[in-house]
Amino acid sequence: MVKHYSNFNIQKIHRGSIVLIGNFDGLHLGHLKLFKLAQTYKKKYNLKIGVVNFDPMPKMFFNKKLKNFRISNIDQKIKLLSNLKVDFVITKKFNKKFSKVKALNFITQILNKKLNSKYIFVSNNFRFGNKREGNVNLLKKYEKLFKYKVVKPDPLIKNKKTVSSSLIRNLLEKGFLNQANNLLNRNWTIQGVVKKGRQIGKKIGFPTCNIDIKDYILAKPGVYAVKVLRKNSSKYLNGIANLGYRPTFNQKKILLEVHLFNFSGNLYNKLLSVEFLKFIRKEKKFKNVNQLKVQIKKDLNIAKNTK
Repeated sequence: MVKHYSNFNIQKIHRGSIVLIGNFDGLHLGHLKLFKLAQTYKKKYNLKIGVVNFDPMPKMFFNKKLKNFRISNIDQKIKLLSNLKVDFVITKKFNKKFSKVKALNFITQILNKKLNSKYIFVSNNFRFGNKREGNVNLLKKYEKLFKYKVVKPDPLIKNKKTVSSSLIRNLLEKGFLNQANNLLNRNWTIQGVVKKGRQIGKKIGFPTCNIDIKDYILAKPGVYAVKVLRKNSSKYLNGIANLGYRPTFNQKKILLEVHLFNFSGNLYNKLLSVEFLKFIRKEKKFKNVNQLKVQIKKDLNIAKNTK
């Protein structure tokens, strides 16, 4: 079980470790390449592996208008990191005070004094410290003094493009779900709590679970084939989902609505993980509810035949 810290005051057993620093949003194939290399260092030098990430992500902190941005939430990230056999994770709250920490102080007081890092894995464009004054060159400058080694592997290239969280966000926004899932090495998933809505779906014969997507990236609004996992359950439920604004009913708030096949029961206030399997069609406004119902039936047939 991975140990999760909310600050840099870690236990003695985790000091002197391999430390990977970054947002690791989505934990995609490029990140997996990094962790695979870290595992070789772990075996070679008999060290533990730790991850330093930030919440909110710095880009979201500095741009308050950036609401829908995450590929994965913190809980999903911790679970994925645990599967990668990481020993500990530090999720540092990124606030105004922390944003003012000087780059050199981050190296001397945190990376050296608190963590006693032995190997520091970062991307080539890694920036840190007040006004992003620190970079990889500054980290390397203090390698000998603080007895750590900076490791910055080459990025992963697929189809002549660098695999990155930004690329995956772009693919999701354009509706290229299959490509995004391939780069994630799994199905993109939104995790959220079911809330009571206006029950419009139930009134037209297709009851749905309504989930606020909070700060997840807004994939292309439309209809998707999905499968759903309830908390503390290993059995998937198949379904269909609408992600968007429901223009037929003149709704303005982004919402994820999930209709489950062959299911009856109360899921209000339950935590669901919704895996996106296939993009079926973009969201559109219908002239009336009857037209919508006809289209839903067509969508259901496609979703039910999706694996």
